[in-house]
Parts: sequence; C-alpha cells; structure tokens
Amino acid sequence: MPEIREYNRARAVAYARRWAFSRNPLFFDFTGRGGNCTSFVSQCILAGCCQMNFTPDFGWYYISSDERAAGWTGVEFFYNFITANAEEPGVGDGLGPFGREVRGQILSLGDVIQLGRRDGDYYHTLIVTGYGRRTYLVSAHSDDAYNRPLSSYNYSRIRYIHIEGYRTDERFVSNCFDDLINGVSLGI
Repeated sequence: MPEIREYNRARAVAYARRWAFSRNPLFFDFTGRGGNCTSFVSQCILAGCCQMNFTPDFGWYYISSDERAAGWTGVEFFYNFITANAEEPGVGDGLGPFGREVRGQILSLGDVIQLGRRDGDYYHTLIVTGYGRRTYLVSAHSDDAYNRPLSSYNYSRIRYIHIEGYRTDERFVSNCFDDLINGVSLGI
C-alpha cells in the first residue's frame, strides 16, 4: 500500500536553481521539439519527491527521450496526471506526485503555474522559485529563466497547481536527490 509523504519544496527549488540555465545530461533537451518547459518542471518535482509513476500511457516517468510518459513533457498531459493522481488514487498505481488546481494566492515554493492562450490552450509550464513584489518569481526552460517575475510574461489564461504531496511504495530510490541534482543517475 503506497504511503503519502511530504513533497520537499526546498529540493525542487534547489534543482531549479542548479539547472535553470543549463541542461542536466540525464534528460533529453526538447527545446525546438515542442519545448523543454514541462520536462524541466517535471525534473524539479522529481527532485522534490524521488518517485515516478510508471503506469503506461497515463503515468509520469522518464527513462529516455523515447521511453517517457506524455505527462512528463506535455503541458496538458502533466496537468491531467497531477490533478487526476490527486483525485483518483486508483488511477494506475497512484504513485508519484499529486496536486490540485488552486487560486493563485495560496501557491508555495515548488508549486506549478501554467500559461494559456485565450482559446484555452495551455502552452507553458513554470515552477515557483521565489516571491517578488506582488508577483511570483518563476523558473523555466525553453526561454530559460530563474526567479523571473511572473508579471513579465504575456498570457491570456493562467492556472495554478499546488503540489500536495506524493505517494511512494519505496520501489524507487528513496533519496535520489544527490544523484539527480549532480547529473549522475535517475535512480531508477
């Protein structure tokens, strides 16, 4: 039976700080091939929980550029995984991070923001890495940024995702953080 654990926000932010302006060699760089923003945020979240979800089609995992879940790299797929994993722990095996869409005023470090177009198409994923005057500071890939004011982005729609925790069954290395942030191993 999976155990619910607290998401380590400090580790997620430390990972973002380390890799915001470069690429971890453990992961393929999708810049120019649909964008690297959601993969980067997934990497940050992995640093904060060290637990993937290997459910075929609907999980959240990365083994290689050819062997990964759509939820790892796709903006909408990421949203669907994180929020469904929170509401329906019976979907797949329920392992990995889970969260819910919230009002913007209650975001914490390590939470996620997605930007969208007027037509409702969400296209960019960011991670909260700080607080500024009346705005969140975010980090991202594709257009690399660390602690960039959210207010400097141009968008029509926005959604905020609070990462509530993660489920683990200890199959995954319980402390992958050091190897992950140093680009040594995914620990899988």
